[in-house]
Amino acid sequence: MALIFDSHAHYDEEAFDADRDALVSSMPAHGVGWILNSASDLSSSLRAKALAERFPFLYASAGVHPHEAKTLTDEALTQIEALTRHNKVVALGEIGLDYFYDRSPREVQRAAFERQLALARDLGLPVIIHSRDAHADTLEIVKRFRPKGVVHCFSGSAELAREYIRLGMYLGFTGAVTFRNARRPLEAARAVPLDRLLIETDCPYMAPEPFRGKRCDSTMLPRTVGTLAGVKGIEADTLIRETAKNAFAVYGIPLPMAKGAF
Repeated sequence: MALIFDSHAHYDEEAFDADRDALVSSMPAHGVGWILNSASDLSSSLRAKALAERFPFLYASAGVHPHEAKTLTDEALTQIEALTRHNKVVALGEIGLDYFYDRSPREVQRAAFERQLALARDLGLPVIIHSRDAHADTLEIVKRFRPKGVVHCFSGSAELAREYIRLGMYLGFTGAVTFRNARRPLEAARAVPLDRLLIETDCPYMAPEPFRGKRCDSTMLPRTVGTLAGVKGIEADTLIRETAKNAFAVYGIPLPMAKGAF
């Protein structure tokens, strides 16, 4: 049985305060071999690093989400840069644009996105990009900076997916592909080559059917896997194995040497 790589989770969030240690510790027993815990601001980046230090199968990113873009001061950016020197902090993110909630002014979001893309370029790090209701602006900025990395929780069209693939990006898909109205994400997933596809929870959000509306965690990923494997016309184990390889590749993590890992 192949092991799942949950390429985007948020186990540092308050929703997991009551049972975080027990839940994360149980993941290998549920077939989840690796997790990337993505940050959303400086405080979250520090918590993500601390989690990665405690669990050998968990990695972290550092960065400021568009919701918190107004908090990206020069000092915060310097601290994020320092965090990326840690060997378990493997990406800069999540960063990007969110025009759905507009919790930071759009011009502030764009400036924070560009500053962090420039930092990632200087550091040679992949980025984790958040884009909601901001597809045109996100794509335009990505075309200018040409980062390596992933557009997580991809919600765009099949044609937009192809644009990002041409730019060398990976695309992550969540439990949203299991929803009844999932035609658009399924069309996008069908357009993504298997070697550019990632699976993720974005937990505690985006729980797949039949858990929609409940707190999500990585043990629910087989639901997402089953749907995507059907779309790609392959066995679930093949999709799990190939998406895990992709996650190791995009985050620059050496493949496990254990016999039978892949």
